[in-house]
Amino acid sequence: MNWKIIWQSLNHKDMRKRILAVLGIIVVFRILAIVPVPLGNSSNLHQVLSNLFTSKNAPQLLGFLNALSGGALANFSIMLAGLGPYINASIIMQLLTKAIPKLEALHNEGEFGQKKINQYTRILTLPLAIVQSIGSIFLLRTAAQSLGGNISTNASAMEWVITVAAMTGGSMLLMWLGELVTEQSIGNGISLIITVGIVSRLPSTIYQLVNSALGTKDRWRIFNHVIPMDKKAFIYLMSIIFITVFLTWIVVKLNEAARNLTVNYAKRVQGNRAYGGVTTTLPVKLITAGVVPIIFAVAFLSVPSFAGELMRGAKNNTIAGIGNNLYTWFQPPSSTTFSTLHWQAYIYPVTYFLLVFVFTFFYTSITFNSKEIAENLQKQGGFLEGVRSGKQTEKYLSRIVNRLTLFGAFSLGILALLPIIGQIYINQNITIGGTSILILVSVSLQTLRAVESRALMITYDQYSQPDFFYEPEIAVEAATGARRLKFLPPAKRKNKPKSS
Repeated sequence: MNWKIIWQSLNHKDMRKRILAVLGIIVVFRILAIVPVPLGNSSNLHQVLSNLFTSKNAPQLLGFLNALSGGALANFSIMLAGLGPYINASIIMQLLTKAIPKLEALHNEGEFGQKKINQYTRILTLPLAIVQSIGSIFLLRTAAQSLGGNISTNASAMEWVITVAAMTGGSMLLMWLGELVTEQSIGNGISLIITVGIVSRLPSTIYQLVNSALGTKDRWRIFNHVIPMDKKAFIYLMSIIFITVFLTWIVVKLNEAARNLTVNYAKRVQGNRAYGGVTTTLPVKLITAGVVPIIFAVAFLSVPSFAGELMRGAKNNTIAGIGNNLYTWFQPPSSTTFSTLHWQAYIYPVTYFLLVFVFTFFYTSITFNSKEIAENLQKQGGFLEGVRSGKQTEKYLSRIVNRLTLFGAFSLGILALLPIIGQIYINQNITIGGTSILILVSVSLQTLRAVESRALMITYDQYSQPDFFYEPEIAVEAATGARRLKFLPPAKRKNKPKSS
């Protein structure tokens, strides 16, 4: 990362304008995240939600969704649905592009086709936002009732309609804000807003951890100094800090890990020019799918508990019993679930891990098409070192990707289960785990690369002079554009005598 170039780019008005525009949009998002929906008494609603999210028996899924929405779930804000509908619509359109030939042909048309697919994605976001708003309200209502609270006291049908409409409008507005950030060309707006939502929850999480360690009445005497915490709390706090730093380092390594395959291009002559004859690399990432498999798994795991909640009210005892089992087994485990249940408590974590594992292979097969890459290499005259072009290249790429994805899928599954694993040993809900750290790391690196790329474009006039005019002893420094250098005077041409 060239921080010097980024710092120099801040001297340009265009760069400052883009950064300030992104910061302004982020401020607007944070303001909207605390605007409550018009439902019932706001003070009573806030008290019920505060008791829900501070309870040790609160479902871990609620904490994860609250972290992704930047606290909008805990505030029952109009941004409660967040960017989930748009992300789900994007994933659905990616799957349909591979399944429907017309959409695949539209995707191959270039910029025009991509704009049409983006328009279809926005249209699909609207019904998904309505469904997810209703589902979020139902999830919050069920969780609050399980703890003795109620978020919908004396709410009329019209109030429910207005509430769903407000949440749907908030989700569509947030999608528009994300696209405005993307237009500034310094990062992906959707990913950046999700990251800001996660970062906004860090201060409260850090405060809870520090308060749990310093809030005790015990004192620890060390080297004739009294520290307002006991020895156990200090070890507990230092362990969390060490695990967080170590986990961040691991996630950075996993996110950046890739295998570089050497690609050679055959030399060919077209007209008076020669092309090819160069060697490049084809990077194959360890985790090609990113956090999409985890989002898929969370969405699928919410279906059995939702169906179980509906079946519990049936008059048939058999159906009601099945619904009760589904609701119990597929409820995200809390800090007390493992002590009250036996083998049933491990159904959700095991199913969660298997779904993440399977979806990682599934989504990688969609995003990394070995057949298409092999055909493109063959058309461009490229071939992998030691591998024949065509069918052999396709088989080789498939084998490499499957081996990398095997380890990547296992790593993603462990990262997704870290909050649940931590709850077994710590009697406290963990809302920010491996998944959140993976999002923070990947989006931060992506944004920094986009900012550096934009900075290079803005400061390009400083490096636009040809390097061969510089003196030989300073040619390397000239190529890096470290400072302005003088040109060598052009060689004087001798006048040839005219032939008689």
